[in-house]
Amino acid sequence: MKLLEERIRKDGIIKEGNVLKVDRFLNHQMDIELFQEIGKEFKRRFEGKEINKILTIEASGIGIACITAESFHVPVVFAKKTQTKNIAGEVYRTQVESFTHGRVYDIIVSKEFLGKGDKVLLIDDFLANGKALEGLAALVQDSGAELVGAGVCIEKGFQRGGDVIRAKGIHLESLAIVESMDEKTGEIVFREQAD
Repeated sequence: MKLLEERIRKDGIIKEGNVLKVDRFLNHQMDIELFQEIGKEFKRRFEGKEINKILTIEASGIGIACITAESFHVPVVFAKKTQTKNIAGEVYRTQVESFTHGRVYDIIVSKEFLGKGDKVLLIDDFLANGKALEGLAALVQDSGAELVGAGVCIEKGFQRGGDVIRAKGIHLESLAIVESMDEKTGEIVFREQAD
């Protein structure tokens, strides 16, 4: 998605340790007009697929998932990283390792919101090592729902996450795939993708 690639080049900041900061427009301050275009693009890429729920993980994926859900006219469910008092009843639970935060989280979804008959699209902001998407896919499998695919805004193509997810047979659509980035020069190289 050229629009997203241009925005990453303009406002993305490369930090030490292969960190790409896009908090000016994607995962802290959010550019809703860009999100609307992202939602339309995910709708186009999953055209013809039956989807009745979008699943993401808190917190950075929620905004993107919500705007994307508008294009699909379906609800969003987000996996929580902590069980709160307002989650009553049984939950699906798994663990994920965050590349950005360098720690392992339990993630949970109430059984009330995910189950047999659901056709689920996963949406997230980043794909690095693939652990968040693997965890979300495990929740879908545990629930008896059908995993239709996964959409991510930015995939770090030089890390193994995309290969891991594709090897599992999951239909993965990444809107921008970063092949390399240089923190000294600020240069970002994107993988060519067919439109």
